[in-house]
Amino acid sequence: MNLIDFIKYLLIVTIFQSNICNIHSINIENKNKKSEINNEDIIVGANQISKYIDYINKSNIGIVANHTSVIFKKDNGSTHLVDSLLSLNLKISKIFTPEHGYKGENYNGENVSDKVDQKTGLKIISLHGKDREYGKISDNDLIDINMMIFDIQDVGTRFYTHISTLHYVMEACARNNIPLLVLDRPNPNGSYIDGPVLENENKSFVGMHPVPIVYGMTIGEYALMINGEEWLSDKLKCKLKVIKLLNYKHDYNYSLLIKPSPNLPNDRSIFLYPSLCLFEGTNVSVGRGTTNQFQVFGSPYLDQKIYSFTFIPEPNQSSKYPPHNNKKCYGLDLRDHLLERKLNLSYIINAYKNTANKSEFFNDYFIKLSGTKDLKNQIINNISEKIIRKSWKDEIDEFKLIRKKYLIYK
Repeated sequence: MNLIDFIKYLLIVTIFQSNICNIHSINIENKNKKSEINNEDIIVGANQISKYIDYINKSNIGIVANHTSVIFKKDNGSTHLVDSLLSLNLKISKIFTPEHGYKGENYNGENVSDKVDQKTGLKIISLHGKDREYGKISDNDLIDINMMIFDIQDVGTRFYTHISTLHYVMEACARNNIPLLVLDRPNPNGSYIDGPVLENENKSFVGMHPVPIVYGMTIGEYALMINGEEWLSDKLKCKLKVIKLLNYKHDYNYSLLIKPSPNLPNDRSIFLYPSLCLFEGTNVSVGRGTTNQFQVFGSPYLDQKIYSFTFIPEPNQSSKYPPHNNKKCYGLDLRDHLLERKLNLSYIINAYKNTANKSEFFNDYFIKLSGTKDLKNQIINNISEKIIRKSWKDEIDEFKLIRKKYLIYK
């Protein structure tokens, strides 16, 4: 071993030993809780540098990353993956970043421009801007790259766009014969599967694959499924390697140490996101423009006698153009509600029943979010939640058989 290799070895050992990730379990109340709080340390893929250093060494690396792409320390601090790899003298050519930007500060849907990272001097290519179609990497972007790394925290919900970005990254890598390394992270909504399965005719960037709204897989497992089910265009296959989590099980409840995006500020918002995001396809606000995003909902049109809780959305750092800006919204505060581990349809069903303008309740976005025309019609026709949920059962059962083939964890 020469001097340079010995120095790299010492750096790896130092980083690995000091950056063990302790992701504490969440304690959201729910009737279907499968396990007690997990006290073991969960070691994310990024932390396990010794398992992938040789695989990426001497490569020109492109990294798909944002503010969640960190190596955790024992004291709950962290170092960014890019900084850690640069400290090992690995060659990073470019950074690619998804919706919300590299620092995770841009509001939902905002077009983010390419830029240069002031700290490292690396070019940051936005995959959510005017210069390219959302999520897509051009072949020109990959000319000087022969290895890609994907390390983004997901929240386990079909319309959270990071899995769509993953799809396009895999597609670009497959087209250009570039290996992709996925550094796995826990799914905070990974302990259950729920919601209608996306119909092919309703594909969009907020839903690209025939999966339920809540699919119960880590992003590493999901990448294996994209490959295995031949969902990439022209049935391309990506040369894929996943660095798996240690001490992880799907039925544990986890609290993320870093908020994954501006409007998911805490555990409760992440937990409620699968249920409340359906309101984004209606005229009901989910608290954007407040400090309680995805923990409250309301609109000026809901019955004030039934919905006594009020809030007034105003532009803030997380939402530049919040729905019902500066208007009093009547709704429900879910910050102290008992929650069940399921996609809860009662919120949207009851809101529709008690709105003053039913003809304007839904917008065209709702079908993209739900992935099916049926749910909108079922709500309009006053079908009960029990019967709606029963209509999903066969497709969910079929999905579970597909999912089982790609599970890394129990």
